[in-house]
Amino acid sequence: MMARPSLGGFRLGRTVRSASLRLAIVYAALFAISATLFLSFIWWATIGLLERQVEAAINADAQALSERWQEGGLPTLALTIQDRLEQNVDDDAIYLMVDGSGLRVAGNLRAWPRDVTRVDAWYQLPIARAGTRGLAEVHAFALPGNYRLLVGRDVRARVILKRLLTDTLLWALVMVAALGTTGGFLLRGLFRRMVRDIARTTAAISQGDLSRRVPLSGSGDEFDRVAETINAMLDRIGRLMDGVKQVSNAIAHDLRTPITRARSRLEDAALHASTTEELRHAVERAVVDLDGITTVFEALLRISEIEAGSRRSAFARIDLAPLLSDLAELYGALAEDAQLALSLSVPAPLMLWGDRLLIQQAVANLLDNAVKFSRPGGTVRLQAGIDAEQVHIAVADQGIGMAQTDRARAPDRFFRAEAARSTPGSGLGLSLVQAVAHLHGGTLLLEDAAPGLRAILALPTMPRDTQPRLAAPHADRVTAASSGDHDPVKSAALS
Repeated sequence: MMARPSLGGFRLGRTVRSASLRLAIVYAALFAISATLFLSFIWWATIGLLERQVEAAINADAQALSERWQEGGLPTLALTIQDRLEQNVDDDAIYLMVDGSGLRVAGNLRAWPRDVTRVDAWYQLPIARAGTRGLAEVHAFALPGNYRLLVGRDVRARVILKRLLTDTLLWALVMVAALGTTGGFLLRGLFRRMVRDIARTTAAISQGDLSRRVPLSGSGDEFDRVAETINAMLDRIGRLMDGVKQVSNAIAHDLRTPITRARSRLEDAALHASTTEELRHAVERAVVDLDGITTVFEALLRISEIEAGSRRSAFARIDLAPLLSDLAELYGALAEDAQLALSLSVPAPLMLWGDRLLIQQAVANLLDNAVKFSRPGGTVRLQAGIDAEQVHIAVADQGIGMAQTDRARAPDRFFRAEAARSTPGSGLGLSLVQAVAHLHGGTLLLEDAAPGLRAILALPTMPRDTQPRLAAPHADRVTAASSGDHDPVKSAALS
């Protein structure tokens, strides 16, 4: 029978693999290493300064004694040594002058130290003077006539200071390690709090609770900015999910009627048609209904293709003036049939960076809406202007207009205001216009024209390298399904 792993071992494994623990350890280690290096530099610099001061004092003392020897010889040097010992307030000076036999001539040491054998080296050795023992740093010098001179300083105070400084730095390192560990675990706590909040929120969302959001601390720090970004992403996902539900419901609702109608006509013809002509007439009417369904799906595929960004490769420098003139001429005849007037106000040239066919589809949709929802005797106005950065294309009518709440939802797929439900259409026209605007880095704005509605398509005049490049994993499939030898103006009128 296999042994089950213990719960303690499982928790230990999770702790070792914890990213927050690794972050705390790295923080504490970096903090301790940097503090150790800093304190070590302070210790080295302080001790080195004391050593250099002692050596500088001994060299200066030896140079002065050498000058006294040259001035007055042995008696003057001995007298100088005696005077310096008497004037040494700190009682740390060490002098010893011996002859060739090693006998003391002057100084405060009894005999020449046995360890001092060279005159070109520094020595640190224990000494006994005036009945006390200490530690001295000395340097030997050769004098004429086999005389030797030993000059040094008692460094007991320096040794005590070095030991005290060393102990202080060691305790400081202990405190630094403690502070680094504490700071690391505080950082670990902040990290775990942030990750825990994100994990709880995402877990709740994965269970279907799309209303959950990452809580904010209110401090406005980096954690709050991350939380705000995640919450904005979740809001966007929520809106997309609502849009998918609405589109699904709209497809089911709007397509059920023509499919049912086509089926009923075919079924009725199969049961009651007495002649070939009646049967052909029923089939043709069913085909018209099915063509309307195909048009809706083609529009959805075109919108998806535009939103995926696969059409940016067709962007070029174009002049909108002749394009808008052609559209005005085409829809002028439709407006005349609907007892409307269509006016055009477009400067020439009107240069823009974009896809000519997509912009043609978008403006055609706006004109089709304006003609469809205008009252007889009104005027549809197509205007365009340009400023430093944008081209503004406006289509205004004098029709039934749209409520402010409906204008906010008008670009949603399949949305139709209550006043427009009696008119033919699928509710996809403004969705396509908005997709074209976003593809070009522009915006679609709907305003009250009092009476009627004004739709403004604002597009940048120059390419924007900062536009988001959306991936298009299904671009080939979408293009194949929606491409063909069709008139882009006629296929654009979908609202």
